[in-house]
Amino acid sequence: MAYTEVSLDDASAVVEVAGLSELLTIEKLAGGWANSNYILTLRDNTKLVLKIWNEQSLEDVEYLLSMTSYLSENGVPTPPPIKFNDGKLMMVKDGLAWTLLPFIDGQWLGHDHSSLYSLGATQAKLHLVAPPKNLRNNFSMGNTLFEKLFSIANEKHGWTDFLKMLKSESAVLSENIGEDLPKGIIHGDLFPDNVIGTKDKVKSLLDFEEMCYDVLAFDLVMTFVGFGWENGLPVAERWHSILAGYQSVRTLSDAETNALPDLHRLATLSIAAWRYWQFVINYPNTEHADRYLEMTERLNKKLPF
Repeated sequence: MAYTEVSLDDASAVVEVAGLSELLTIEKLAGGWANSNYILTLRDNTKLVLKIWNEQSLEDVEYLLSMTSYLSENGVPTPPPIKFNDGKLMMVKDGLAWTLLPFIDGQWLGHDHSSLYSLGATQAKLHLVAPPKNLRNNFSMGNTLFEKLFSIANEKHGWTDFLKMLKSESAVLSENIGEDLPKGIIHGDLFPDNVIGTKDKVKSLLDFEEMCYDVLAFDLVMTFVGFGWENGLPVAERWHSILAGYQSVRTLSDAETNALPDLHRLATLSIAAWRYWQFVINYPNTEHADRYLEMTERLNKKLPF
């Protein structure tokens, strides 16, 4: 993976451009596959996150910052980007976007009933936010990525068993799911490392890089892909907790309920495809090369819906 090393002096210059207190310390922040993240501690004890967007274009970062600002302004619990002295939400250094965010103190959300109920309710509230006019309608880990993988396979004659299966499955699922299910803002990647919680409820949602206009129930089952499995098996109680919280705010239609198995299969394949792209094609020969198999092994397990 690409990673940007940041010195104390580098970070101090960024903090200064934002008109903030003197920087005291900088430390790497664990997590994230496509960005470089650091925790900054200022003299006034404020903590910030410095993010360098290693795999996003400046245009894409500007778009994402405007989207997260919109969500924060509309009641979604996510940290709003901090403005620099010129009024912009990012600065450009060495061709990359550098941004500052408030540091959210907490822990990764747990898997107990109260935590997952809170997660479902928070996600439903997100789904009820009116989509902004410039919201994109392309889920980057879905059909667009699938087609990219198929194109690479054609060019390099690399049709592996996984790609053959993905092509067959995605065609069937696209036909089964159709275009009529309710759509709105989706997060697209509510996995445990994107949700900060307190003891038993959601405190903040992070990393809206997959945010787009798409099927709401797909987003719900993607959350179950992230939170609902343990030791390769689905945990029914976790699904019921997420669903109960969700439906305390927004009730699924019969059509959405009937589509859940196909949507879950598509979500599982989307994560498998992203991992295949990242660790087989983009950054090969690492210890993560087989991570996509964790998802494919789930495809024939009995689901709680």
